[in-house]
Amino acid sequence: MATAKPQLVFVHGIGGLRDAETERRQWLRALATGARKAGHAESVSALTQDWLADTTFADYSALLTPRGAQGGGAEGKLDPPDEEFLSGLLDAMVEELAERFPPEAGSREARVVGQARHHLDALASGSRAQGPGELGRRLVWVTTSLLQLPGLRQTAQWLNGQAFALHLAQVARYLNRRGARAALGAAVRARVLDDWDPCRPLVVAHSLGTVVAYEALHEYEGQVALWVTLGSPLALGGVVLQRLTPRPPSCPENVGAWLNFWDRDDVIAGRPRLADWIAPSSRGVKAETAPVRSGGLWTHTAIKYLEHAEVAGPIVEALLP
Repeated sequence: MATAKPQLVFVHGIGGLRDAETERRQWLRALATGARKAGHAESVSALTQDWLADTTFADYSALLTPRGAQGGGAEGKLDPPDEEFLSGLLDAMVEELAERFPPEAGSREARVVGQARHHLDALASGSRAQGPGELGRRLVWVTTSLLQLPGLRQTAQWLNGQAFALHLAQVARYLNRRGARAALGAAVRARVLDDWDPCRPLVVAHSLGTVVAYEALHEYEGQVALWVTLGSPLALGGVVLQRLTPRPPSCPENVGAWLNFWDRDDVIAGRPRLADWIAPSSRGVKAETAPVRSGGLWTHTAIKYLEHAEVAGPIVEALLP
């Protein structure tokens, strides 16, 4: 009896409503590009034509996209429960950017980062005016400042600071465990797990998708030979790591190998700390972390990660019979 093909599962991150089939094809093409660079040119057609694996794009975007913000524009508003979390997330991002563009450099980028820091410090000092929605408006000032960074607005394709803030707030919407939000997180994980076939999946997760996948894998009853995380915020200490369940954070027991890739210029990723702050499973499996280097300022896209030979090579090798 022939052995079933592996199942390759893609789990996306923040953003607007997805076209699952279009993005599945985009991720596969990017993976094929990386496979060619890794010396697996003979597998390119097998990847893109679904001969090598049954490929699924786990789309949970509709669950985290607020009504009125489905076009990615400025119509949606930040929910008050998400604002404090978003403040912490932006603070971590600005700290990462300040390392890359220190104030003493005097560059345009350094001035933009300094402006964003000024808005965040004003929030922290309590100097903001009181009133409904004021914290949300101030946070949008921070994201609007960040969009002045050369290349960020164009490559990330956010229309304005509010759209950027709304997408970042999806991390808060998922990780907020209070009240109805606990049910929302469970619904997201159920949507992601819905099409997984027992014992067959290899999981490739990006951005917020790595957080969703982490918790989903702890619930999943089957085995996962390989889990790959790209641009993961799992190791953003007080913002993400301390909110994960189950606790203390550890590699899911059903994962055979875990590869984590981060870009030095990716302000969302937790860098190598992930391997140190999330404990191994009882079998000794833990994140094996490796850096990659992409061009441009906004490196936090799944496509850019998948096009790297270092990322695509192990995935293709795990899929080969």
